[in-house]
Amino acid sequence: MKLKLLCCDVFYREVCHIVAESPNTCDIDFLPRGLHDLGCERMVARLQEKIHESEGDAYDAICLAYGLCSNGVVGLFSKATRLVVPRVHDCIALFLGSHSRYQERFDGYPGTWYRTTGWYERFDASKAGEAGVQERMGLTWERKKLVEKYGEENADYILAFLGDPTAYYDRLAFIAMGLPCEDTFERMAQAEAAQKSWVYEKIDGSMVMLKDLIDGNWHDGFLVVEPGEAIAPSYDNTIVKSESVAEK
Repeated sequence: MKLKLLCCDVFYREVCHIVAESPNTCDIDFLPRGLHDLGCERMVARLQEKIHESEGDAYDAICLAYGLCSNGVVGLFSKATRLVVPRVHDCIALFLGSHSRYQERFDGYPGTWYRTTGWYERFDASKAGEAGVQERMGLTWERKKLVEKYGEENADYILAFLGDPTAYYDRLAFIAMGLPCEDTFERMAQAEAAQKSWVYEKIDGSMVMLKDLIDGNWHDGFLVVEPGEAIAPSYDNTIVKSESVAEK
C-alpha cells in the first residue's frame, strides 16, 4: 500500500525506524509537538489542512500517529481517502503499545510523568508557529514578566493561584523503546527526576501499535474512517468513532 502518515514529531526516531522496515510505501509529514499546545481548534485546522493537501496523491489511506489528544483530531475528515487513527487517548498509550497497558499504568501509578527520546529532543513548542494556550494565558510567564505587566502584588497573587502544575506528580518514568540512542536521553530523565526529587523508573515501551498503523494491520485498536465520515469522540472504551458529515 501507499500511505500518508501525519505524525507528531515526538515519534520521530521510532517512526523512521518502523518505516525503514515496512513493506508499505509511506510518505511522512512530521508536525511539531507544540501543535498540541495551540488548543484543539487550531490543532484540528492544521491537521485538516494536511489531509486536504494529501487527498490528490492516490494514497490508499492517510494514517494519523495521534490519539484523541484532548479532541485535537475530532472532526477530521477526508473527501476521497480513508483515515486511520489509533483508539488511544494520547501519545503515551502509543509508546506503551496499547490503550489497555496505558490504563493499567494510569490506574497503578497515577502520579507519573512520562518521558521518551522525543520528549527531550523535540521540545521546542515554538515550532508550531503560534503561541500556545498556556503562553497566551500567561501560564508560562516567569515572575519578572508578570511583575512587568501586572505589578508585584498581582504577580504574586497569580503565581499563588496557578500553583505548581506538577504538584501531584511524584514519579518520572522513562519509556525505553529499544533504540540504540536512548542512553543519553535516559540520563536526562534521571537528572530531571533527581532535580524534582521524584522516584525514577525505566519501563519498556512497545512499537507494536505504531508498527501496526504503518504496516496496515488495522485491527480493533484502530478506527478506519471512510470518505464522507469524520472522527468523533465515543465517550467509552473505544475512545473514537466515525460519524457522517455533510459535504465540506
